[in-house]
Amino acid sequence: MTLANGRPYLAIPGPSTMPDRVLNAMHRAAPNIYAGALPEMVESLWPDLRRLAGTKAYVALYIANGHGAWEAANANLFSRGDLALVVATGRFGIGWAESATAQGVQAELLDFGKAAPADPARIEAALRADTAHGIKAVLVTHVDTASSVKNDIPAIRRAIDAAGHPALLAVDCIASMGCDAFFMDDWGVDVVVAASQKGLMVPPGLGILWFSDRAMERCKTSDLRTPYWNWTPRATATEFWQHWAGTAPTHHLFGLRESLNMIAEEGLEAVWARHAALARTVWAAFDAWGAGHPEIALNVADPASRGHSVTAARIGPAPNASRLRDWLEQRAGVTLGIGLGMALPSEPAYHGFLRVAHMGHVNAHMTLGVLAAMEAGMIALDIPHGPGALTAAAQAVAGAAGA
Repeated sequence: MTLANGRPYLAIPGPSTMPDRVLNAMHRAAPNIYAGALPEMVESLWPDLRRLAGTKAYVALYIANGHGAWEAANANLFSRGDLALVVATGRFGIGWAESATAQGVQAELLDFGKAAPADPARIEAALRADTAHGIKAVLVTHVDTASSVKNDIPAIRRAIDAAGHPALLAVDCIASMGCDAFFMDDWGVDVVVAASQKGLMVPPGLGILWFSDRAMERCKTSDLRTPYWNWTPRATATEFWQHWAGTAPTHHLFGLRESLNMIAEEGLEAVWARHAALARTVWAAFDAWGAGHPEIALNVADPASRGHSVTAARIGPAPNASRLRDWLEQRAGVTLGIGLGMALPSEPAYHGFLRVAHMGHVNAHMTLGVLAAMEAGMIALDIPHGPGALTAAAQAVAGAAGA
Protein backbone atom coordinates (compact mmCIF):
# COMPACT_ATOMS: atom_id res chain seq x y z
CA MET A 1 0.00 0.00 0.00
CA THR A 2 1.26 3.49 -0.80
CA LEU A 3 0.67 6.53 1.41
CA ALA A 4 2.42 8.83 -1.06
CA ASN A 5 -0.66 10.61 -2.44
CA GLY A 6 -0.96 14.26 -1.50
CA ARG A 7 1.75 16.87 -1.82
CA PRO A 8 5.19 15.21 -2.09
CA TYR A 9 8.08 16.61 -0.07
CA LEU A 10 11.49 17.09 -1.66
CA ALA A 11 14.10 16.92 1.11
CA ILE A 12 17.07 17.00 -1.26
CA PRO A 13 19.78 19.68 -1.13
CA GLY A 14 18.51 21.67 -4.08
CA PRO A 15 16.25 22.44 -5.71
CA SER A 16 14.68 23.16 -2.35
CA THR A 17 11.00 23.56 -1.59
CA MET A 18 9.70 26.66 -3.35
CA PRO A 19 7.22 28.82 -1.43
CA ASP A 20 3.84 29.50 -2.99
CA ARG A 21 4.67 33.19 -2.78
CA VAL A 22 7.72 32.68 -5.01
CA LEU A 23 5.80 30.52 -7.47
CA ASN A 24 2.94 33.02 -7.58
CA ALA A 25 5.35 35.88 -8.18
CA MET A 26 6.72 34.00 -11.19
CA HIS A 27 3.28 33.09 -12.56
CA ARG A 28 2.76 36.06 -14.86
CA ALA A 29 2.98 37.04 -18.47
CA ALA A 30 6.35 38.00 -19.92
CA PRO A 31 7.24 41.59 -19.00
CA ASN A 32 8.75 44.44 -20.98
CA ILE A 33 12.51 43.96 -20.72
CA TYR A 34 13.38 47.51 -21.80
CA ALA A 35 11.54 49.72 -19.34
CA GLY A 36 8.93 49.77 -16.63
CA ALA A 37 8.22 47.39 -13.77
CA LEU A 38 10.99 44.84 -14.38
CA PRO A 39 14.02 47.19 -14.55
CA GLU A 40 12.60 49.21 -11.67
CA MET A 41 12.16 46.08 -9.54
CA VAL A 42 15.66 44.80 -10.34
CA GLU A 43 17.20 47.96 -8.89
CA SER A 44 15.79 46.88 -5.52
CA LEU A 45 17.61 43.52 -5.67
CA TRP A 46 21.16 44.80 -5.38
CA PRO A 47 21.04 46.27 -1.84
CA ASP A 48 19.14 43.23 -0.58
CA LEU A 49 21.64 40.82 -2.12
CA ARG A 50 24.45 42.78 -0.50
CA ARG A 51 22.75 42.55 2.89
CA LEU A 52 22.30 38.82 2.38
CA ALA A 53 26.05 38.30 1.96
CA GLY A 54 27.13 40.89 4.52
CA THR A 55 28.92 43.11 2.04
CA LYS A 56 29.12 46.44 0.25
CA ALA A 57 30.80 44.71 -2.70
CA TYR A 58 29.85 44.36 -6.34
CA VAL A 59 27.08 41.92 -7.32
CA ALA A 60 26.69 40.11 -10.64
CA LEU A 61 23.83 37.79 -11.64
CA TYR A 62 24.14 35.06 -14.27
CA ILE A 63 21.62 32.83 -15.99
CA ALA A 64 23.29 29.68 -14.67
CA ASN A 65 23.23 26.96 -12.06
CA GLY A 66 25.92 26.51 -9.40
CA HIS A 67 28.38 24.99 -11.87
CA GLY A 68 27.87 28.01 -14.09
CA ALA A 69 28.55 30.27 -11.11
CA TRP A 70 31.84 28.41 -10.57
CA GLU A 71 32.70 28.97 -14.21
CA ALA A 72 31.89 32.66 -13.89
CA ALA A 73 34.18 32.94 -10.87
CA ASN A 74 36.98 31.03 -12.61
CA ALA A 75 36.70 33.09 -15.77
CA ASN A 76 37.08 36.35 -13.88
CA LEU A 77 39.65 35.26 -11.32
CA PHE A 78 42.16 33.59 -13.60
CA SER A 79 44.07 33.66 -16.83
CA ARG A 80 44.95 30.44 -18.58
CA GLY A 81 47.85 28.79 -16.75
CA ASP A 82 47.27 30.64 -13.45
CA LEU A 83 47.53 28.67 -10.22
CA ALA A 84 44.67 28.16 -7.75
CA LEU A 85 44.91 26.57 -4.32
CA VAL A 86 41.67 24.60 -3.93
CA VAL A 87 40.61 23.47 -0.46
CA ALA A 88 38.32 20.42 -0.60
CA THR A 89 36.21 18.96 2.20
CA GLY A 90 33.85 16.96 0.01
CA ARG A 91 32.80 16.32 -3.56
CA PHE A 92 31.96 19.92 -4.39
CA GLY A 93 35.36 21.24 -3.38
CA ILE A 94 36.87 18.69 -5.75
CA GLY A 95 34.27 19.70 -8.34
CA TRP A 96 35.36 23.33 -8.23
CA ALA A 97 38.96 22.20 -8.80
CA GLU A 98 37.83 20.12 -11.77
CA SER A 99 35.91 23.07 -13.18
CA ALA A 100 38.94 25.34 -12.92
CA THR A 101 41.24 22.73 -14.45
CA ALA A 102 38.88 22.28 -17.41
CA GLN A 103 39.16 26.02 -18.07
CA GLY A 104 42.94 25.89 -18.20
CA VAL A 105 43.73 26.82 -14.58
CA GLN A 106 46.33 24.85 -12.61
CA ALA A 107 44.55 23.62 -9.49
CA GLU A 108 46.68 22.60 -6.52
CA LEU A 109 44.30 20.50 -4.44
CA LEU A 110 44.43 20.37 -0.64
CA ASP A 111 42.02 17.51 0.07
CA PHE A 112 40.98 17.25 3.72
CA GLY A 113 38.69 14.30 3.16
CA LYS A 114 34.93 14.42 3.54
CA ALA A 115 34.23 14.30 7.27
CA ALA A 116 36.09 17.23 8.83
CA PRO A 117 36.86 20.88 8.05
CA ALA A 118 40.02 22.20 6.49
CA ASP A 119 43.04 22.77 8.70
CA PRO A 120 44.07 26.44 8.37
CA ALA A 121 47.64 25.56 9.38
CA ARG A 122 48.03 23.38 6.29
CA ILE A 123 46.64 26.17 4.11
CA GLU A 124 49.09 28.62 5.66
CA ALA A 125 51.97 26.18 5.06
CA ALA A 126 51.01 25.72 1.41
CA LEU A 127 50.93 29.49 0.90
CA ARG A 128 54.26 30.00 2.69
CA ALA A 129 55.79 27.41 0.37
CA ASP A 130 54.61 29.50 -2.60
CA THR A 131 57.44 31.99 -2.24
CA ALA A 132 56.97 33.30 -5.78
CA HIS A 133 53.30 34.08 -5.02
CA GLY A 134 52.13 32.15 -8.03
CA ILE A 135 48.85 31.18 -6.34
CA LYS A 136 46.33 33.77 -7.45
CA ALA A 137 43.39 32.65 -5.33
CA VAL A 138 42.33 30.20 -2.63
CA LEU A 139 39.04 28.46 -3.48
CA VAL A 140 37.04 26.88 -0.65
CA THR A 141 33.48 25.78 0.07
CA HIS A 142 31.74 27.29 3.08
CA VAL A 143 29.45 24.25 3.33
CA ASP A 144 30.08 21.34 0.98
CA THR A 145 26.70 20.17 -0.31
CA ALA A 146 27.85 16.55 -0.48
CA SER A 147 29.60 16.08 2.85
CA SER A 148 27.80 18.83 4.84
CA VAL A 149 31.20 19.91 6.23
CA LYS A 150 31.30 23.60 7.20
CA ASN A 151 34.65 25.35 6.95
CA ASP A 152 35.86 28.13 9.24
CA ILE A 153 36.20 30.95 6.71
CA PRO A 154 37.57 33.59 9.14
CA ALA A 155 40.28 31.12 10.20
CA ILE A 156 41.22 30.52 6.56
CA ARG A 157 41.41 34.28 6.02
CA ARG A 158 43.75 34.54 9.02
CA ALA A 159 45.89 31.75 7.58
CA ILE A 160 46.27 33.62 4.28
CA ASP A 161 47.19 36.81 6.13
CA ALA A 162 49.63 34.99 8.44
CA ALA A 163 51.42 33.60 5.39
CA GLY A 164 51.77 37.14 4.02
CA HIS A 165 50.35 35.91 0.74
CA PRO A 166 48.44 38.16 -1.70
CA ALA A 167 46.06 35.40 -2.89
CA LEU A 168 42.40 36.31 -3.15
CA LEU A 169 39.93 34.30 -1.06
CA ALA A 170 36.96 32.90 -3.01
CA VAL A 171 34.19 31.03 -1.19
CA ASP A 172 31.47 28.75 -2.55
CA CYS A 173 28.32 29.55 -0.56
CA ILE A 174 25.95 27.65 -2.85
CA ALA A 175 24.80 25.38 0.00
CA SER A 176 25.01 27.97 2.78
CA MET A 177 23.78 31.35 1.53
CA GLY A 178 20.58 32.21 3.37
CA CYS A 179 21.05 29.20 5.70
CA ASP A 180 24.30 29.74 7.64
CA ALA A 181 25.60 33.07 8.89
CA PHE A 182 28.02 34.64 6.44
CA PHE A 183 29.77 38.02 6.58
CA MET A 184 31.75 38.63 3.41
CA ASP A 185 33.32 41.94 4.39
CA ASP A 186 33.96 41.20 8.06
CA TRP A 187 35.54 37.86 7.14
CA GLY A 188 37.79 39.33 4.45
CA VAL A 189 36.36 37.35 1.53
CA ASP A 190 37.08 38.61 -1.98
CA VAL A 191 34.67 36.53 -4.07
CA VAL A 192 31.47 34.71 -3.07
CA VAL A 193 29.62 32.25 -5.29
CA ALA A 194 25.97 31.27 -4.76
CA ALA A 195 22.92 30.09 -6.67
CA SER A 196 19.16 30.46 -6.49
CA GLN A 197 17.95 26.91 -5.86
CA LYS A 198 18.83 26.27 -2.22
CA GLY A 199 18.51 28.76 0.62
CA LEU A 200 17.09 31.38 -1.73
CA MET A 201 14.07 29.19 -2.55
CA VAL A 202 13.99 30.04 -6.28
CA PRO A 203 14.12 27.49 -9.13
CA PRO A 204 17.59 26.61 -10.46
CA GLY A 205 18.79 29.13 -13.01
CA LEU A 206 20.42 32.08 -11.26
CA GLY A 207 24.11 32.13 -10.38
CA ILE A 208 25.19 34.96 -8.09
CA LEU A 209 28.66 36.43 -7.57
CA TRP A 210 29.72 39.03 -5.07
CA PHE A 211 33.25 40.42 -5.48
CA SER A 212 35.39 43.01 -3.74
CA ASP A 213 37.18 46.09 -5.03
CA ARG A 214 40.42 44.15 -4.69
CA ALA A 215 39.05 41.33 -6.84
CA MET A 216 37.75 43.79 -9.42
CA GLU A 217 41.17 45.46 -9.68
CA ARG A 218 43.32 42.31 -9.57
CA CYS A 219 41.22 40.50 -12.18
CA LYS A 220 41.02 43.23 -14.83
CA THR A 221 43.54 41.39 -17.01
CA SER A 222 42.14 37.86 -16.58
CA ASP A 223 42.12 36.37 -20.07
CA LEU A 224 39.53 33.64 -19.49
CA ARG A 225 36.73 36.19 -19.55
CA THR A 226 34.45 36.12 -22.55
CA PRO A 227 31.72 38.71 -23.14
CA TYR A 228 29.15 36.53 -21.40
CA TRP A 229 31.14 35.64 -18.25
CA ASN A 230 32.80 39.04 -17.74
CA TRP A 231 31.56 40.33 -14.39
CA THR A 232 32.47 44.00 -14.94
CA PRO A 233 29.62 45.09 -17.24
CA ARG A 234 27.14 43.03 -15.22
CA ALA A 235 28.10 44.72 -11.96
CA THR A 236 28.53 48.23 -13.38
CA ALA A 237 25.81 48.21 -16.05
CA THR A 238 24.61 51.51 -17.46
CA GLU A 239 21.95 49.78 -19.55
CA PHE A 240 19.58 47.11 -18.26
CA TRP A 241 20.58 44.40 -20.76
CA GLN A 242 24.22 44.61 -19.66
CA HIS A 243 23.36 43.01 -16.32
CA TRP A 244 22.57 39.79 -18.21
CA ALA A 245 24.70 40.04 -21.39
CA GLY A 246 21.36 40.03 -23.22
CA THR A 247 17.81 39.13 -22.26
CA ALA A 248 17.07 39.13 -18.53
CA PRO A 249 15.97 35.94 -16.70
CA THR A 250 12.64 37.65 -16.18
CA HIS A 251 10.62 35.22 -14.11
CA HIS A 252 13.52 34.12 -11.94
CA LEU A 253 14.01 37.77 -11.03
CA PHE A 254 10.40 38.12 -9.88
CA GLY A 255 10.85 34.95 -7.84
CA LEU A 256 14.09 36.22 -6.33
CA ARG A 257 12.44 39.50 -5.41
CA GLU A 258 9.75 37.61 -3.49
CA SER A 259 12.21 35.30 -1.75
CA LEU A 260 14.26 38.27 -0.59
CA ASN A 261 11.04 39.86 0.69
CA MET A 262 10.33 36.73 2.71
CA ILE A 263 13.85 36.67 4.16
CA ALA A 264 13.57 40.33 5.12
CA GLU A 265 10.18 39.80 6.76
CA GLU A 266 11.49 36.93 8.88
CA GLY A 267 14.79 38.69 9.54
CA LEU A 268 18.11 37.30 8.35
CA GLU A 269 19.32 36.40 11.84
CA ALA A 270 16.01 34.63 12.47
CA VAL A 271 16.44 32.72 9.20
CA TRP A 272 19.87 31.56 10.34
CA ALA A 273 18.51 30.60 13.76
CA ARG A 274 15.67 28.59 12.19
CA HIS A 275 18.09 26.65 10.04
CA ALA A 276 20.33 25.96 13.04
CA ALA A 277 17.37 24.71 15.08
CA LEU A 278 16.08 22.42 12.33
CA ALA A 279 19.58 21.06 11.75
CA ARG A 280 19.87 20.20 15.46
CA THR A 281 16.49 18.48 15.20
CA VAL A 282 17.78 16.17 12.47
CA TRP A 283 21.02 15.56 14.35
CA ALA A 284 19.11 14.62 17.51
CA ALA A 285 17.14 11.99 15.62
CA PHE A 286 20.27 10.48 14.06
CA ASP A 287 22.03 10.39 17.43
CA ALA A 288 19.11 8.37 18.85
CA TRP A 289 18.88 6.05 15.85
CA GLY A 290 22.60 5.43 16.02
CA ALA A 291 22.78 4.70 19.76
CA GLY A 292 23.98 1.11 19.92
CA HIS A 293 23.85 0.90 16.12
CA PRO A 294 27.18 2.20 14.71
CA GLU A 295 26.01 1.61 11.14
CA ILE A 296 23.83 4.73 11.57
CA ALA A 297 25.84 7.92 12.04
CA LEU A 298 26.20 11.51 10.96
CA ASN A 299 29.00 12.14 8.50
CA VAL A 300 30.55 15.00 10.51
CA ALA A 301 31.30 14.18 14.15
CA ASP A 302 31.73 17.74 15.45
CA PRO A 303 28.46 19.75 15.45
CA ALA A 304 30.42 22.99 15.04
CA SER A 305 31.71 21.70 11.70
CA ARG A 306 28.31 20.79 10.26
CA GLY A 307 26.38 23.02 7.88
CA HIS A 308 22.84 24.02 8.81
CA SER A 309 21.31 23.44 5.38
CA VAL A 310 21.92 19.73 4.78
CA THR A 311 22.93 16.68 6.80
CA ALA A 312 24.99 13.90 5.28
CA ALA A 313 24.68 10.57 7.07
CA ARG A 314 25.25 6.84 6.90
CA ILE A 315 22.43 4.32 7.29
CA GLY A 316 24.11 1.02 6.84
CA PRO A 317 24.97 -1.54 6.12
CA ALA A 318 24.53 -0.97 2.40
CA PRO A 319 22.12 -1.03 0.67
CA ASN A 320 19.95 0.15 3.58
CA ALA A 321 20.20 3.84 2.78
CA SER A 322 19.08 3.27 -0.80
CA ARG A 323 16.35 0.90 0.36
CA LEU A 324 15.10 3.56 2.75
CA ARG A 325 15.24 6.31 0.12
CA ASP A 326 13.26 4.17 -2.32
CA TRP A 327 10.64 3.25 0.31
CA LEU A 328 10.19 6.87 1.35
CA GLU A 329 9.69 8.10 -2.20
CA GLN A 330 7.38 5.30 -3.28
CA ARG A 331 5.39 4.75 -0.07
CA ALA A 332 5.50 8.03 1.87
CA GLY A 333 5.97 10.84 -0.66
CA VAL A 334 9.33 11.98 0.74
CA THR A 335 12.47 12.26 -1.39
CA LEU A 336 15.87 12.30 0.33
CA GLY A 337 19.20 13.13 -1.25
CA ILE A 338 21.65 10.54 -2.49
CA GLY A 339 24.93 10.05 -0.62
CA LEU A 340 26.91 12.05 -3.14
CA GLY A 341 30.68 11.63 -3.12
CA MET A 342 30.87 9.11 -0.29
CA ALA A 343 31.53 6.23 -2.68
CA LEU A 344 31.31 5.65 -6.40
CA PRO A 345 27.82 4.74 -7.67
CA SER A 346 29.32 1.49 -8.94
CA GLU A 347 30.49 0.53 -5.44
CA PRO A 348 28.20 -1.32 -3.00
CA ALA A 349 29.12 1.17 -0.23
CA TYR A 350 27.39 3.93 -2.22
CA HIS A 351 24.03 2.56 -1.09
CA GLY A 352 24.82 3.08 2.57
CA PHE A 353 24.71 6.90 2.50
CA LEU A 354 22.04 9.58 2.11
CA ARG A 355 21.43 13.27 2.80
CA VAL A 356 18.56 15.06 4.51
CA ALA A 357 18.10 18.66 3.41
CA HIS A 358 16.58 21.31 5.68
CA MET A 359 17.19 24.43 3.63
CA GLY A 360 15.11 27.36 2.57
CA HIS A 361 11.33 27.23 2.98
CA VAL A 362 11.29 24.62 5.76
CA ASN A 363 9.65 24.64 9.18
CA ALA A 364 9.33 22.36 12.20
CA HIS A 365 6.45 20.20 11.00
CA MET A 366 8.14 19.59 7.64
CA THR A 367 11.37 18.45 9.30
CA LEU A 368 9.57 16.38 11.95
CA GLY A 369 7.46 14.83 9.19
CA VAL A 370 10.57 13.75 7.28
CA LEU A 371 12.06 12.19 10.41
CA ALA A 372 8.83 10.38 11.30
CA ALA A 373 8.57 9.03 7.75
CA MET A 374 12.20 7.88 7.94
CA GLU A 375 11.52 5.99 11.16
CA ALA A 376 8.43 4.40 9.60
CA GLY A 377 10.58 3.28 6.70
CA MET A 378 13.22 1.79 9.00
CA ILE A 379 10.51 -0.14 10.82
CA ALA A 380 8.93 -1.35 7.58
CA LEU A 381 12.28 -2.42 6.14
CA ASP A 382 13.51 -3.93 9.42
CA ILE A 383 16.57 -1.66 9.53
CA PRO A 384 18.01 -1.88 13.06
CA HIS A 385 17.99 1.48 14.87
CA GLY A 386 17.89 2.93 18.35
CA PRO A 387 14.70 4.15 20.02
CA GLY A 388 13.60 7.64 20.98
CA ALA A 389 14.55 9.52 17.83
CA LEU A 390 11.22 11.24 17.37
CA THR A 391 11.05 12.26 21.02
CA ALA A 392 14.57 13.66 20.78
CA ALA A 393 13.66 15.56 17.63
CA ALA A 394 10.49 16.92 19.24
CA GLN A 395 12.48 18.03 22.28
CA ALA A 396 14.93 19.86 20.02
CA VAL A 397 12.05 21.71 18.36
CA ALA A 398 10.41 22.47 21.70
CA GLY A 399 13.66 23.79 23.12
CA ALA A 400 14.25 26.06 20.14
CA ALA A 401 10.68 27.31 19.81
CA GLY A 402 9.97 27.83 23.51
CA ALA A 403 6.60 28.27 25.15
